[in-house]
Amino acid sequence: MGGETITRARLSEAVYQEIGLSRNESAELVESVIAEISDALERGEMVKISSFGSFAVRQKGRRVGRNPKTGQEVPISPRRVLVFRASHALKDQINHGLAYPRDGKKAKGAPAAKVSLA
Repeated sequence: MGGETITRARLSEAVYQEIGLSRNESAELVESVIAEISDALERGEMVKISSFGSFAVRQKGRRVGRNPKTGQEVPISPRRVLVFRASHALKDQINHGLAYPRDGKKAKGAPAAKVSLA
């Protein structure tokens, strides 16, 4: 499952290409969106992006873990964790995207199998 990594610079370039803002304005827009999402999560708010998914912060309580090498019990302190739940639309796109490009037509020689994210 190798492939490329989407970076802030690549997102900015995509905004530049699609929207036509200057490169600086595109970079500022991407930074602004990321900052708003980060700030909302820091405040404990849920972030929902339609047809993509939702981000939320959950509180995990104190618990006892175990060192897998030694078997020794180790206390794990309470903490907040970030969780992402993909929308059904994104799951469908991922499952069908292997065989169907955006135009909805099956790619030549593409496998018909689905990948499950559930």
